Amino acid sequence: MPQTTPDLVLPAPPLTTLPVEGSTARFPVHRLYCVGRNYADHAIEMGHDPTREAPFFFLKSPDCLLSDGADFPYPALSEDVHHEIELVVALKSGGRDIAADEALEHVYGYAVGLDMTRRDIQGALKKAGRPWEAGKGFDHSAPCGAIVPASVIGHPARGAVELLINGTARQSGALEQMIWKVPEIISELSKLFTLQAGDLIMTGTPAGVGPVRRGDRLEARIEGLGDLSLKVI
Repeated sequence: MPQTTPDLVLPAPPLTTLPVEGSTARFPVHRLYCVGRNYADHAIEMGHDPTREAPFFFLKSPDCLLSDGADFPYPALSEDVHHEIELVVALKSGGRDIAADEALEHVYGYAVGLDMTRRDIQGALKKAGRPWEAGKGFDHSAPCGAIVPASVIGHPARGAVELLINGTARQSGALEQMIWKVPEIISELSKLFTLQAGDLIMTGTPAGVGPVRRGDRLEARIEGLGDLSLKVI
């Protein structure tokens, strides 16, 4: 039976999409998942045990996405906003209880992303035992570059990860340093949520996270995926 468009009391919000490298078609975004403390050196710098504990996840709204080249507005109510460069995984299909050895079959492509964090607000919420959303899921907190299809790049498991501020390197690591690899992340996440086409997964950040200031220019790079650039305003 053909579906009919329901009457709406308000205009429907626009669909969130990301550009795809080499294509005029765009990638429609469903959910945006993030993995916490997935690099040992970052776990250490944040005061945590770097051993391989069970992964944990949090979400940002697709509305948090910010396009490459756009300005990043410094958020209100914070004086300590940090950069976190991350590999982003884009799914073309999903399901529940996905086996790790089948997980890459669900991947459409990869991108460079930033998990921008209001660290002072996040720290206060952690101390109070409250959820992190105000520190992590604020407006424009997920800058993301164009998605490079896996059909073009394959499935990167190695490669340099670097973030520069005003031309100076601030974060430097490698994809092979991830505690939980991409297939494992997809598998573990699918035990908690029914994954779907259009889902994005930010896979954690290496050491070197730190503050940004108004006027800073950020350039995030992952080998084989190009650059993501923005200016803090």
